[in-house]
Amino acid sequence: MSQPVFTLSNPVGLYDPAPNGYSHVASVAAGARLVFIAGQGGEDERGRLSPDFAEQVRQALDNLRVALESAGASSRDVVKLTVLIVDHSEERLQVFGNLLQAAFGSGAKPTGTLIPVPRLALDGMLFEIEAVAALAAG
Repeated sequence: MSQPVFTLSNPVGLYDPAPNGYSHVASVAAGARLVFIAGQGGEDERGRLSPDFAEQVRQALDNLRVALESAGASSRDVVKLTVLIVDHSEERLQVFGNLLQAAFGSGAKPTGTLIPVPRLALDGMLFEIEAVAALAAG
């Protein structure tokens, strides 16, 4: 297992974001290879979309894992997540947080931004997640 090429931190003077599933700051080492993953929704490989929010989140996180692995990365290499949620609520945040914890494990989470939106690209799409990962160059 290679050493991360970034550090995550939560500076004194800012609240603890861990319960909400993210870190405040990510510092990436010079020379790292950055991987940008486009927004992944809850569609399965055939383009089918469940009407259930939790199932869409679960599928989107699985799609993110597939995209990361295709670039030689994993969740432990992710430095930034951007999440879009239709009709955002505390309940949906908790669903996302629990599924993110299951997918990313118990360590520090990447930096992140959650954006409530009125709709996404496809009818019925309720969730989308994009990522930036950092890997050792070469």
